[in-house]
Amino acid sequence: MTEATPPDATPATGPEPTASVLPDPTPAAGPEPSTPAGPDLTPAAGPEPSTPAGPDLTPATGPEPSAPAGPDPHDNRRQVLYWRLLARLFDPEEQAALEAASLAVVEDIGLPSALLDPGASVDSVVQRHPELGDELDGLMTPEPEPDGARDRAAEVRRAALASKLLLNVFATGSGTVSAGQLARWQSDAGWLERALGCPPGGLRGGKAAGAALTGGGLGPELGAIEADLVQRMHLREVLADPALAARLTPSMSLIEQLLRDKGNLSGVALANAKALIRRYVDEVAEVLRTQVEKATVGELDRSVPPKRVFRNLDLDRTIWKNLTNWSPEEERLYVDRLYYRHTVRRTAPQRLIVVVDQSGSMVDSMVNCTILASIFAGLPKVDVHLIAYDTRAIDLTPWVRDPFDVLLRTNLGGGNDGPVAMAMARPKIAEPKNTVMVWISDFYEFDRSQPLFEGIEEVHRSGVRFIPVGSVTSSGRQEVNPWFRERFKALGTPVISGHIDKLVHELKTFLT
Repeated sequence: MTEATPPDATPATGPEPTASVLPDPTPAAGPEPSTPAGPDLTPAAGPEPSTPAGPDLTPATGPEPSAPAGPDPHDNRRQVLYWRLLARLFDPEEQAALEAASLAVVEDIGLPSALLDPGASVDSVVQRHPELGDELDGLMTPEPEPDGARDRAAEVRRAALASKLLLNVFATGSGTVSAGQLARWQSDAGWLERALGCPPGGLRGGKAAGAALTGGGLGPELGAIEADLVQRMHLREVLADPALAARLTPSMSLIEQLLRDKGNLSGVALANAKALIRRYVDEVAEVLRTQVEKATVGELDRSVPPKRVFRNLDLDRTIWKNLTNWSPEEERLYVDRLYYRHTVRRTAPQRLIVVVDQSGSMVDSMVNCTILASIFAGLPKVDVHLIAYDTRAIDLTPWVRDPFDVLLRTNLGGGNDGPVAMAMARPKIAEPKNTVMVWISDFYEFDRSQPLFEGIEEVHRSGVRFIPVGSVTSSGRQEVNPWFRERFKALGTPVISGHIDKLVHELKTFLT
């Protein structure tokens, strides 16, 4: 009975409909010479020596293609983190599924779960996990891999850290802001700037004004967020409390608000406001001073004989001029005359006239330019005059060496009347060839545009070096009246970039 079972099973499968498909490959592998399709199919799946064709077909039909075609696990993790970031930015309510998935990702890659806590500042996370501090520096500007390959595991880690920075900086909520919340936001924004390769405050135009910056158009956006936080804070009440005021970090947005509101402050609040302005001025001045003081003022004055001291001895020139006195027999050089270097520079002072539009759209320019003017006023043989204007003009030259005092005397806001400022500036031109006039404005003068440009044209043709500047900020953002821009270009005095570095370079070029 056991021998009869196999024959019964074999014919049972023969007449099935599916069996009609299987006999086709069978004759293909047989010895029939009349079937050319047989040899083509046999090497593809058979054990014959012609197996080189096998590996080509196997990946195309085998089970392995599902791995590269399917989603990469690292990409999935990054998407989870970024979806959570977007969800929290647009809706403060937690999405349970995204929170749970993000927590699993963060813990799996060895990062602290505090990264997912919106209430935890970056400072607090770094204090508990100091190793993350170095990792956050330059986080969002990674160096490319030498071979062009992508380290997907590292990308997931960067996504987790970057999500923390972006969420803390851009999810500011609504309602009243305390001094502590503003200080925390400023610190978090500083970490974001460091992640972008900038020093803290660099993109917002704070302590690093004048630094070489990256981040594209992100700087103005950060400044706008900070300005909104300052406006939502009860600043007068904070300034009246020394403990709360001490937690404030001076920034352009905060200084602008203080300058606008200084008339409503008194007593302790006014004293704290002045202290914040002084701190900001000193911090920005320190950065700019290092750039300005590299310039040497004036050319060498060869009409003044060099001082005959050893430190001024020009040894190379002395030897060259006395080579005719060389004695080959004695192997000795006899010197008839010593030559010295000129070290005295021209004593004629350079005159720098700075005119600043202090209307509402030029607040940051007013602050930065006031500080810059005070630094140039501290250089030897540079005579600096400072004029600020809106619908009226005010001569701030007597206080130009103290930018803090200048800022307290300004009244930011209002319109602008350029011809009034030009009428005050022109009498200050004594020697046109030895004078540079820097005019900082957006040049939106409306019905006074033509009179102002005619005055500028006359000053330029008299020999004064005229430098129109769109604005003086550390982000370089500027907006200039196109009517003036085209006419300045035709005059040969194009509007320079609003980045403060450009203005420093232009002034150093003139003064050296």
